[in-house]
Amino acid sequence: MRATTAPGSLPRPWRLFPTPTGTPFTFWYLAVLLLTSLITEYADPAVVHALHQGFSTDVAHLVGAPVPVLVASALWVAGGVASPYALGFVLVLTALERRIGGRHTAVVFLLGHVLATLATEIPVGASVLTGGLPGTSLHRLDYGISFGVAASVGALAALLPWWSRWPLLLAFGWMLLDDLMAFTDPMTNWGHLIALAIGIATWPVVRRWRRATVARDAVPPPVRVPATSVRFP
Repeated sequence: MRATTAPGSLPRPWRLFPTPTGTPFTFWYLAVLLLTSLITEYADPAVVHALHQGFSTDVAHLVGAPVPVLVASALWVAGGVASPYALGFVLVLTALERRIGGRHTAVVFLLGHVLATLATEIPVGASVLTGGLPGTSLHRLDYGISFGVAASVGALAALLPWWSRWPLLLAFGWMLLDDLMAFTDPMTNWGHLIALAIGIATWPVVRRWRRATVARDAVPPPVRVPATSVRFP
């Protein structure tokens, strides 16, 4: 006898992509990234460079206006929409938001973005103060979504079955190590590894958020009885 599959368990590939109602955080964030990517592609190169430099999370900007620059730097995609991190943003954040909600997904993303940025820029500032690096290092160009995406990959792994969790972590971790060994941008490469570790460190709380989301979705909505249907003798 051939087994039948329940309709609700059929593959739904469209759920891999964000929607304004199902995954509003990822959807509207992606809309902003597409807009800034269009600016990067078609605006005057001098203007684009000035924008990237102005929104860079380098030491000089972090000292002067840390909160605005940390937010603004995450509104641009380094490498444009063709970047692997742009695709990772769509797939990983959509999957994470469908499991733990938009607010918690934003928390994970920002943790990775903010903490990994500080972990890479503070040593730069310390090295400049001690004479290990020139003063120009205080204005190192640094922007993009990659730290937040790396943290989201680490967090999402906690919610996957073991047969997909470990291949994902091994493949992504190896890609980050390979980038680090290439030594083209070691500070950013270290930041990616730190962000991945931050995402993995959120496993206990991410799993708790997932259980709360499942429990909330399992509760049926209250049934309202119309007043006209109640009859008294």
